[in-house]
Amino acid sequence: MMSFDFFSCTMFTKDVGREAQTIVSDLDGTLLRSRSSFPYFMLIAFEAGSPLRAAILLLLSPLAWLVYNFVSESVGIKILIFVSFAGLKVSAIESVARGVLPKFYLEDMHSSSYSLFVACGRRYVVTANPRIMVEPFLKEYLDVEAVMGTEIQATSGGFATGFVAAESSGVLVGMNKRSAVKNLFADDTPDIGLGDRESDYPFMSICKEAYIVPSNEAVERVPKNEYLKPLIFHDGRLVCRPTPLMSLAILLWTPIGFTLAVIRVFVGIGVPLWLAPLVAMLLGVSVTVKGIPPTYSSSSSSSATTTPGDSSNGGRQRGVLFVCSHRTLLDPIFLSIAAGRQVSAVTYSISRLSEVLSPIRTVRLTRCRNKDALTMATLLNEGDLAVCPEGTTCREPFLLRFSSLFAELADHIVPVTMNIKIQMFHGTTARGWKGMDPFFFFMNPAPTYEVTFLEQLPIEMTCTGGKTSHEVANYIQKMLANSLGFQCTDFTRKDKYRILAGNDGVVS
Repeated sequence: MMSFDFFSCTMFTKDVGREAQTIVSDLDGTLLRSRSSFPYFMLIAFEAGSPLRAAILLLLSPLAWLVYNFVSESVGIKILIFVSFAGLKVSAIESVARGVLPKFYLEDMHSSSYSLFVACGRRYVVTANPRIMVEPFLKEYLDVEAVMGTEIQATSGGFATGFVAAESSGVLVGMNKRSAVKNLFADDTPDIGLGDRESDYPFMSICKEAYIVPSNEAVERVPKNEYLKPLIFHDGRLVCRPTPLMSLAILLWTPIGFTLAVIRVFVGIGVPLWLAPLVAMLLGVSVTVKGIPPTYSSSSSSSATTTPGDSSNGGRQRGVLFVCSHRTLLDPIFLSIAAGRQVSAVTYSISRLSEVLSPIRTVRLTRCRNKDALTMATLLNEGDLAVCPEGTTCREPFLLRFSSLFAELADHIVPVTMNIKIQMFHGTTARGWKGMDPFFFFMNPAPTYEVTFLEQLPIEMTCTGGKTSHEVANYIQKMLANSLGFQCTDFTRKDKYRILAGNDGVVS
């Protein structure tokens, strides 16, 4: 009988020669700190399915746990697969696996086994979890060459049946992992095998070296700066990893939270701006304002950039152009609350419901540069205007590339950082119905908005001062990033939606 070494938390670094080795690892409890795959099935059920499916999965989870631990691992996994997958579109499962799960997998990575895994040049994973669920994360963020996982059945119409495929080149639930590894490698024996339980012994026994990773969820997670690839974009409504206890809390809070969100939204529509901070506080919404908002508009006699179709504003005062980082579609509303006055906003693509419910004026842009420049110039002649040059939101501490159009339209530019603190639900989505975005934000028990007014851009840093519009945009992007402690990127709105939703993000 082959013996296995216990994995030491300090024994592995990027040793000389490791990059030439082949490693085969289990997933749950090995590469991941947690042995339970329940949270990831819950994410599929909630994000690709519905709260009702998530509730059914939670109710049946004790049965799945008992079967998995005392009867059969394969049958326990089959229960989770059936409840989570049955009747869902395969494309929806793939979308959640690509846009939602990677964040939660990365945050659950076992720091020690991760160090050994990424030090090896050829990486493989063998798991009883459905391949469709784990493969996007493993290939995209860990550079895994092949995933040996359970294959699911699908109808000709593209719907998952919830059953496991009868034949597969991957790992079938109940099929020995050893057979899957043997079929893939043939006579080419893997150098290292990693596992965490007795059921992993068979595939580990055919590896040249084998190590057992002790069960320890308290081990440190992998720091973000050690990711092979930074996580910039992710989707989904849930903020926290949905363990059984957290899932119960979320499902119990959802009807209460939705009722509270409706109250917050409709009360907010009718409240004057001077009273909004007090009403928000009474309803559990915190608004933190830093810096001093400008209390005046620049006159037409001051230097103002000439805009297409707008050589003169008739002697009227021009408004302040607020250039904001973008966290949710509510940014201009909370900017108006912080500034104490109405600020119009231009939008690229929001739902009609959000436009109807908005307590401030919103104007859609057409993506035609000349038309949009004329629209924004007209709005500035009428009053203050808020723009979010990223064109879309980003949840992680990154700023996307700024569109430079705004820099050509005004010299009185005030950069504003927007940031949020939430507990349960994200108020943005790339896949779901955008009309629910404000409601999900306000469904959080105690959402917080932080608005920080930075110093007005000096005239020498504007187009009038001799800078190009791109230089102005890049300068403000760096200002906002430094203030927030974020990183600047060259990613755009289209990049985000193509990664998360497979489209350009246009709301019809």
